[in-house]
Amino acid sequence: MEKVRIQTSQNVEIDFQLAGLGDRILAALLDYLVLVGYVFSVVMFLSLLGAFRNAGEEGGVVYTLLVFLPYLFYDLAFEVFYDGQTIGKQIMKIKVARLDGTQPGIGDYLLRWILRPIDVTILAGTVAIVTILANGKGQRLGDLAAGTTVVRLKAATDLSETMLADVGADYSPVFRQVTLLSEKDIRTATRVLNREVEDGLMAEHVAFRMKGALEKKMGVKSELSGRTFLETVVRDYNFYHLKGLQ
Repeated sequence: MEKVRIQTSQNVEIDFQLAGLGDRILAALLDYLVLVGYVFSVVMFLSLLGAFRNAGEEGGVVYTLLVFLPYLFYDLAFEVFYDGQTIGKQIMKIKVARLDGTQPGIGDYLLRWILRPIDVTILAGTVAIVTILANGKGQRLGDLAAGTTVVRLKAATDLSETMLADVGADYSPVFRQVTLLSEKDIRTATRVLNREVEDGLMAEHVAFRMKGALEKKMGVKSELSGRTFLETVVRDYNFYHLKGLQ
């Protein structure tokens, strides 16, 4: 499975699995089926009501917009409001992500949407397929313009759930300063730890760099190893924030 290296806001590089071309094509087909189903349902409903037959010119325009505007803005709206996922992407467990590790913004999604006709509509997606295969980072033209790609999401059962289960009411946190960290910091730390669980090998310097970034943000200095420090921080965060025992 191809991977892409993304540098997070903590200056830690993490390898993410790129969404496979087959997954992206299948997601697009599922989205197409959703849209066809929507258009068919709306047209049938309005036909049964006699809306098209009884509507004047202005009414016809309104009904036409009702049918085709959601079709036109489907990808943009879903990616903006559902964290880079359309219905097809949700089913295939893939999502849009920025290569610099930051959260994609409306402008990024807009660029992808503007270039979508060239990428996907014209020549039945040939431009997108060729571009994705050629650049090595899973990017179509819209992604190249926006600095994004499409990555595979992890399975629901990950290290954070295991650690949460290990934190009981009698747990004694080590670093109260974890309250200064954001949920995004903890997600990044968990991804670093998950990488070792999944691959069986993780460069210690990656965990060490992540440790340094979190120490600076927390205002602490620890003698713990990179991995042990991250495990402790995640457990402490779960204790304070997820258990509600501040």
